[in-house]
Amino acid sequence: MNRPFHTPRAVICFCGLLAALGGGTLLTLLYQSPEQFWPNLLLVSFFLLCLGLAGIVFVALQYVTGAGWAVALRRVPEAMFAIIPVAGLGLLIVFLAKPSLYPWASASLAEGEQTPLHHAWFNQAFFLARAVAYLAGWVLLGSALVRNSRCQDDDSSLAYTYKNVRLSALFLVVFGVSFWLASQDWLMSLEPEWSSTIFAVYQFAGLFVTGLAAIILLSACLYFLGPFRDVLTKQHLHDLGKLLFGFSSFWMYLWFCQYMLIWYVNNPEETAYFTRRLQGDWGPLFFLNIILNWGIPFLILLPKAPKQSMVVLAIVSLVVLAGHWLDLYLGILPYSGNPTPWSAAWEAGLMLGAVGLFGLVFFTALGRAALVPLGDPFLLNNPQEG
Repeated sequence: MNRPFHTPRAVICFCGLLAALGGGTLLTLLYQSPEQFWPNLLLVSFFLLCLGLAGIVFVALQYVTGAGWAVALRRVPEAMFAIIPVAGLGLLIVFLAKPSLYPWASASLAEGEQTPLHHAWFNQAFFLARAVAYLAGWVLLGSALVRNSRCQDDDSSLAYTYKNVRLSALFLVVFGVSFWLASQDWLMSLEPEWSSTIFAVYQFAGLFVTGLAAIILLSACLYFLGPFRDVLTKQHLHDLGKLLFGFSSFWMYLWFCQYMLIWYVNNPEETAYFTRRLQGDWGPLFFLNIILNWGIPFLILLPKAPKQSMVVLAIVSLVVLAGHWLDLYLGILPYSGNPTPWSAAWEAGLMLGAVGLFGLVFFTALGRAALVPLGDPFLLNNPQEG
């Protein structure tokens, strides 16, 4: 465990094939339907960004709360963080190459329908500067956390733990403010006539529950590949299962609050968002979103036993990951005026491509440090890790 994990060549080749499939799907979309290429690139990039951010948020929360139960698994969320620069590059390509994706970028709209404050905030140069600032802040602070964690492997110094506690507190404050703004900039402003005061919190709930699902699934993969056979315990699974259960319910609570208040007030400017997603073939996907993100996790993980089963947790995690993809798909694609959802073949290709790209980055990052942070004092003192 004190050596980096060398990923089997078969796993790397498999991830590479999936990434190539996704890249081919995107290029085909660019050639056959350019108007759909850009929203899909936004979808893929933001989904991957959520996985990376969730990983480093999980690590930061462990530090600030003084939790030791997940120290042995820390390299998994740390390696997830490595996808952020890749996802950020995809987002910046969208913002630079296709600003017209956002209606507020239209000169006529900016002059005729926006208030002076909106016009000042949704200025193309300012929009890009904010995006770079968000991404740079996440990468710089997250990289410092990961670097200190890995340096601690060499001398087991408590100084690195103290540094990361302070850095984690700073990161969580920066993340809270910047992700709130980024969610509204990059997603909610796709439909500027609509707004929700809890939209950013809703996106955070989706981000975190997706990150938990990814941590469970990746830890299970490492268990079946061998290196986590003596690391991953039923106590780990139970704790992760409880978090997945709880945050899927938190996501549902926010979804219901947002929907119920808009339905009750019945303001046409707000209801248009949901009306668009309830019409035609979008309707079944609207309700499938609830089933995948909350219904299945809630019913399966309610008893104790499934939360301690690696196979059950892995299956539920796959469902949650697919559910969050669908949630973002419903948030991004319908606004473009498509009467029906896109072909399942396109969506499957993009999903598999995202999985492959994430796998390549994750396993590369995982091989840069010892698989378990043996220098962390919690690993030595926590009975669960023994």
